[in-house]
Amino acid sequence: MPRFVIPLLLIVALTASAAEQNPVTAIDILLEPDAIMLRHAQHNNARLLKVYPKGFALDEAHRPHITLLQRFVRTIDLNHVYAAAEKVLAGANVTRMQLEAFKYYYTPGKDVGVAGIDIRRTPALLTLQEELIAAIAPFRVETGPIGAFTASHDDPANDALLINYVSTFVPKQTGEQFNPHVSTGVAPRDYLDKMLDEPFAPFTFSPAGAAVYQLGPFGTAAKKLKEWTLKP
Repeated sequence: MPRFVIPLLLIVALTASAAEQNPVTAIDILLEPDAIMLRHAQHNNARLLKVYPKGFALDEAHRPHITLLQRFVRTIDLNHVYAAAEKVLAGANVTRMQLEAFKYYYTPGKDVGVAGIDIRRTPALLTLQEELIAAIAPFRVETGPIGAFTASHDDPANDALLINYVSTFVPKQTGEQFNPHVSTGVAPRDYLDKMLDEPFAPFTFSPAGAAVYQLGPFGTAAKKLKEWTLKP
């Protein structure tokens, strides 16, 4: 047997083994915001951590982002997902988009909420999302276990909420229901209710790139799987 065949067989075996252990991956196809949005997101994250230190800091495991599509996909098909998404993103002039952040928001959980900054929906964002949904449809699965994420929550109820959110992202978070935003942290719901009543000064920004992440607790972009350098 030729020498190169043995390493090749080993790679195939390891890939198959990984797919058996984690046959489904929860992914987020997203846009990465520019420095303007990052500055606003970091400022809001700092205040949320003061009132709820058990939340998450914005770091390499919790990247600020604009979700376009969340899906459960077959782990063995991830390279096909990347290729399909790249074809769509390459023709979208993503970095030329002018987006407007216009208010705070939060998604309620049992006792806490995941907070963030809302972005106005645009025809370009809706078209991009629709094309991504169609492109990766052949590789999706209906739902997945908490093992499809990078980690679980301390509370199984929050695990169930997250699994349901990703399972129903299409259609509940797409099209006219699409709510583009940048998540900035976690805090008690009564605190977030007060934050939503505060004045918000709108600002404009642009995407700086695009990527696919594996989702983590609270729906964060926890592990970068693939990124693209998009032409301006």
